[in-house]
Amino acid sequence: MRRFLATLCLLTGICTGATTMKAQDKIVRRSVINRNNPIVTSLDTLASLTVGNGGFAMTVDATGLQSFPEHYAKGVPLGTMSDWGWHSFPNPNGYQPREALVSRNFGRGHKELYAAQFKEKGRRQDASNWLRVNPHRLHLGTVGLALGDDPTAVSDVDERLDMWTGEVSSSFTYRGSRYEVSTVCHPEKDLIASSVADRNRTPICFRFAYPTGAHSDDACNWNANDLHTTTVVSSGSNEVVLKRAIDATVYYVKITWQGNARFSEQSPNRFLLTPEADALTFTCHYSLSLPAGPEPAYAATRTAAADFWRDYWNKGGIIDFSHCRDIRARELERRVVLSQYLMAVNDGGDTPPQETGLTYNSWFGKFHLEMIWWHQAQFALWGHSELLDRSLRWYETVEPIARDIARRQGFRGVRWMKMTDPSGQEAPSNIGSYLIWQQPHLIYLAELVYRANPTPEVLRRYNRLVQETAEFMASFVTYDKKRQRYILKGCTAAQETVDAKDCVNPPFELSYWHYALGVAQQWRERSGMPRVKAWDDIIARLSPLACNSDRLYLAAESATDTYTNLRMTSDHPALLGALGILPDNPLIDRQVMKQTLDWIISNWNWPTSWGWDFPMTAMTAARLGERETAVSVLLMPVQKNTYLPDGHNYQDSRLRVYLPGNGGLLTAVAMMCAGWDGSEGHNPGFPDNGDWDVRWEGLKPMP
Repeated sequence: MRRFLATLCLLTGICTGATTMKAQDKIVRRSVINRNNPIVTSLDTLASLTVGNGGFAMTVDATGLQSFPEHYAKGVPLGTMSDWGWHSFPNPNGYQPREALVSRNFGRGHKELYAAQFKEKGRRQDASNWLRVNPHRLHLGTVGLALGDDPTAVSDVDERLDMWTGEVSSSFTYRGSRYEVSTVCHPEKDLIASSVADRNRTPICFRFAYPTGAHSDDACNWNANDLHTTTVVSSGSNEVVLKRAIDATVYYVKITWQGNARFSEQSPNRFLLTPEADALTFTCHYSLSLPAGPEPAYAATRTAAADFWRDYWNKGGIIDFSHCRDIRARELERRVVLSQYLMAVNDGGDTPPQETGLTYNSWFGKFHLEMIWWHQAQFALWGHSELLDRSLRWYETVEPIARDIARRQGFRGVRWMKMTDPSGQEAPSNIGSYLIWQQPHLIYLAELVYRANPTPEVLRRYNRLVQETAEFMASFVTYDKKRQRYILKGCTAAQETVDAKDCVNPPFELSYWHYALGVAQQWRERSGMPRVKAWDDIIARLSPLACNSDRLYLAAESATDTYTNLRMTSDHPALLGALGILPDNPLIDRQVMKQTLDWIISNWNWPTSWGWDFPMTAMTAARLGERETAVSVLLMPVQKNTYLPDGHNYQDSRLRVYLPGNGGLLTAVAMMCAGWDGSEGHNPGFPDNGDWDVRWEGLKPMP
């Protein structure tokens, strides 16, 4: 398939099992999924539900469609987004990427050019701002019931997402009339299909907005009808094709219906489909090119969606927490199952996903490559490596740009950009441009694909990118002659309060360099190539992780104030990722890491952490044998570790959706069940106390 085969709940729960599953214990998968289906009983703006196919998704309100987009704008917005739908504002001043470059000297014997933001007003600041905003992801259009503008008139809501079939069904009352709505998404086409029944014969409203270009919002400017057009390019008795023109961006919307209905233009960029009977089914297909041929009707789309989701749930990994005695187990299962659905809907496309997926825009709709691991690694561990493989192939398309970045900074190989879009253009940033932990992700993720499918084809597909990625990594290190070691410097650490100009030897990055260069050497051997001696020398003489006099690991060797600087302890505790995300290695002293973990658990400013910090810490605890700590931190009751009724990881008023948290949760739980290379026993990340009889199928161990 072209796509992915195609009240805040803070209750915490723990379970884990030391028992070995028997044949008669086979999990009834549909039961696990169905008991976690979300149910919405009011017009809750933080309980929006989504249908989608991984590269296209539509989020609906309590009416089962997008009837009140303005009302939901500050909650979980009613997005209709795709991998291909992007827009740029006009560039009459001709701003070019080179105008945002700044020269830096990090003592590596050459100057380096980075894409930066500028504080001083002038053309360079204007260029940087334009490049940061453009392109931005498009909201393709809203499809809702023309009920009016009074959401308070909605009552008696019974809306359900059946994750086993991918169908949202809503029953509700509006001003005394009862409505029945069902909505699904086609698994291969960017097409939604709906069935609507109501005695009022309420029209279906198709609305189109101009982009906002804002950092984080629903991407809908409803007050700029003069800046874009929607025109009918063809029509028939039961279909119409609309052409959308937004500056230089053009795409098409094909609407088809079954039964008698009238299609009309109500006002610019607003159209109505008015049924002539009490029931209507219709489809809405979004496409970059003019759709050709017949469209699948509602019934066929509903069947295709159900077939896809049944296959998805039956093929991949599953975990059943119902045999656990710890009361927190129920909530953990809910988060896991809902996260599996959300990641497939939002992150199963052919480009890396943005933090807010296909639900609404954050960072202008762009995606961040340091976050791709948090989104996509879980697919391989949960038996869906083909979905990881799909987005990983995007790296091939942007290799020339990554090679240019490395070249202009004086390095070999390719340097993967941080904040970007499908074109691969690097967005200017005074932090992101200096990050390096996105660099080894390509190697780690390619290794996960290979572990899931160890074939010559996978080696041929990714070996060149693996080698070029490692080539940059080898050229980026600096040799310290005095101490006869290799160091990392001139970079922003994953713990971003460690500034690039001062940073020396951030621990997570050191550990990642050790791991990824070693994997790159393994790929050479698998491919019949000799090992690179210089890489082996780097691996052997990388600096060990630095600690303070209390034997606590530092955020960087240069960050001696790690534990006294409030800004440091309010950031990501990224140093824990050196042993957690990554396997053990000679750079790490396990006892020092254990003491560091204990200090962080007790003293870190957790309310300011991010959604992925909790599963990262859980993975570190699991590798250190701290099983109870692993579960407790995974379910720590703080705001940014909240999972909404629809399963989204809530951060704050800006990031009501944060998929790296969901992906991190799935990765950590898979690891705690299936273990990691060299781990022993069943469910090595869960307490072996009789309360955690966690049963699972189809999970893969981590490296």
